Amino acid sequence: MRKVTLLLALMALVSCSSHRQVSRIAPDSVTDLSGQWNDTDAKLVAQEMVSDCLAKTWLTDFLQVKGQKPVVTVGTIRNMSSEHIDTDIFTSDFERELINSGKVRFVASRDQRGEIRNERADQQENSSDETMKKFGREVGADFILLGSVRTITDEVEGRHTTFYQTNYELINLETNEKVWIGEKEIKKGISQGKVKW
Repeated sequence: MRKVTLLLALMALVSCSSHRQVSRIAPDSVTDLSGQWNDTDAKLVAQEMVSDCLAKTWLTDFLQVKGQKPVVTVGTIRNMSSEHIDTDIFTSDFERELINSGKVRFVASRDQRGEIRNERADQQENSSDETMKKFGREVGADFILLGSVRTITDEVEGRHTTFYQTNYELINLETNEKVWIGEKEIKKGISQGKVKW
């Protein structure tokens, strides 16, 4: 009898277990499942920071002095938060928004330049003279974008808040002058109901 009761209990537990269901959702929909940093946060940061960056005087000052669009590259964006955040995602969003604005030119990042230079070196030996790309013709950046993301968390009795602060700085590569500093803050409140048995 005891085995039958145990077997029935086990069957009831299995039948009550949840079933995983996967559905496709729009990529631009807002989804906050865990309360951690996500794609929506990355897009918000990129859009708001780019709008702020392009609205500041550094851009018109450069255009007046040089008469051409500034060339920008991306440096290190540090994750100094308590979470695993892939900073490449919102860096790519930032690059895309700046390029698509049509107000600046972008050159490859340091890591990308290394790979491109290796390809160019390979072409010196393996490509025809007509199609081989020459060394020493890269466009130098006028500005480099550096940044970081930080978090502060506070938690008590199943409730917690996470405060995200992203900072970007645009620095003149020739003079080391900081021409723009941008900051975007996001705060999330998460509450977890207690499990009742």
